[in-house]
Amino acid sequence: MFTFTTGRAPRLNTHPRLRRIAAVLSVAVAGVLAWAAAVPAASAAIIPVPGAGAGYRPAPAATGSTVQVIMAGGMPGWQITLIAVAAALAAATAAIFADRARASRRTITHTG
Repeated sequence: MFTFTTGRAPRLNTHPRLRRIAAVLSVAVAGVLAWAAAVPAASAAIIPVPGAGAGYRPAPAATGSTVQVIMAGGMPGWQITLIAVAAALAAATAAIFADRARASRRTITHTG
């Protein structure tokens, strides 16, 4: 029989905790991707308006002057910097978790 002298339940190792976090994140990402795939398909249907008579017709051509559209391509620098900083923080966090998980599996050997 095993007894715990501290009166507390044993703590989980980091692997099950990280595995649970990864499972929750993967389920959340899968849900978001499924939603993103279903939204365009759901909004592609043409729903007839009751009492419209002859149905749908093309919209009449707009009359007016020519509009000049000014396009500035690319992403602002602050957004690029923000993405780079977030990626660096995520990589550092993942490296720390991996190092701690590896260190917890090592066995301590005493010489002498």
